[in-house]
Amino acid sequence: QVQLVESGGGLVQAGDSLRLSCAASGLTFGRYAMGWFRQAPGKEREFVAARPWIGGGSTLYADSVKGRFTISRYSAKSTVTLEMNSLKPEDTAAYYCAATARWGSPATMMGGDEYAYWGQGTQVTVSS
Repeated sequence: QVQLVESGGGLVQAGDSLRLSCAASGLTFGRYAMGWFRQAPGKEREFVAARPWIGGGSTLYADSVKGRFTISRYSAKSTVTLEMNSLKPEDTAAYYCAATARWGSPATMMGGDEYAYWGQGTQVTVSS
């Protein structure tokens, strides 16, 4: 059974940093691309970042987080992290980790439908 478990969310002030983690189990981590999505209340799910398996392609970021967020993967621990710096109130959302065995065009990977597995989410709240 595949499980993705996020952690690291919390309440911070604008300008602060947070590091989210997602621990994966039940899958061969090195064969999966990992992504982060977020959803704010009343809004649709939004792509944040995605990183393919080693040698699988280029890391993707949403324009809104480019230069502030960094997605990393640690194969030895089957973990993907999202380092978030210079947080803004508009970053407030539930953040979800996702996994896919496919890697396609950037538009495809940003859409979310390719991801077969999802975590339960971790809340990030940024106060102004």
